[in-house]
Amino acid sequence: MSWLQRSEDRPILSPELLKEKVFPRLEKNETVLFFLIDCMRYDQWLLFQSMLDDYYTIDTEFYYSILPTATPFSRNSIYSGLYPLEIQRRYPALWQMGQDETSLNRHEEELLKKYLSRSQLSDQVKYEKIIQPEDGNRIADKISNYTQTPLTTIIYNFVDTLVHSRSDSEVLKQLAPDVSAFRSLTETWFQHSSLFRMFKELAKEDVTVVVSTDHGSVRAMRDTKVFGDRDAATNLRYKYGRNLKAQDSAAMFIEKPHLYQLPVDPPANTYIIAKEDYFFVYPTNYNKFQNRYKDTFQHGGASMQEMILPVATMVPRR
Repeated sequence: MSWLQRSEDRPILSPELLKEKVFPRLEKNETVLFFLIDCMRYDQWLLFQSMLDDYYTIDTEFYYSILPTATPFSRNSIYSGLYPLEIQRRYPALWQMGQDETSLNRHEEELLKKYLSRSQLSDQVKYEKIIQPEDGNRIADKISNYTQTPLTTIIYNFVDTLVHSRSDSEVLKQLAPDVSAFRSLTETWFQHSSLFRMFKELAKEDVTVVVSTDHGSVRAMRDTKVFGDRDAATNLRYKYGRNLKAQDSAAMFIEKPHLYQLPVDPPANTYIIAKEDYFFVYPTNYNKFQNRYKDTFQHGGASMQEMILPVATMVPRR
């Protein structure tokens, strides 16, 4: 919490990622493409980096995701340069809780343009979000066209999709029964992906490529009971609502959300965040959900794998 109260002697947090790693290059009139690979862990990035080393000089550093380590919070924070509470207060129409994650992130481009304008930078930006394979192939086919704009940002959703698909697919669980196998699966995907094709094409251009993520994921192995109103958020690693209770050793309790720069919509008044590799299960149908979600990859909580994230600056080799 103390990191949120001061700007000195702390790591870069989500709202400062673009200001620290992208904006200085725009100020030097460089052409920048910022790739955000949703839900990418550092160990996965190391594998991707090893395949990109032949094409780029790569400098990988780190930043920390805010809590909860979930797309509506961490990614909106990156693209707005603001904490979630600040987004809600400054742009209430662009922040609405209680919806699914996809709808909560539909204003990223607008938030980014406002951020660029506040930073006295051109708000001429190309924004793309790749969810379906055909979207990736379409953009990869014409990626050189994106170098005509000072800033392009591309959100690539596949790793997040893979994480959530593994929760529901016995086939994927058998293909990736542990963390090492899950890494190998993402490595195989990347090797044949439209994303890798984009990076190889951009290595021929006079551009700077910045690659990062909004949060990682953790293999959830231990369940813990959560008690509270059933209208609380449904995420397995964090919840906001009323009267939320869980085991102290398994959860962080945020009873004053404003101190963590987090908004709440009444009647909700608290957050709980799962620690380490715990996941929350309600007492109703406990065994059903315990068995369903044990040994799945999740995010939203407080762990090194979810919070300590790579940000890589890549310059094409000449």
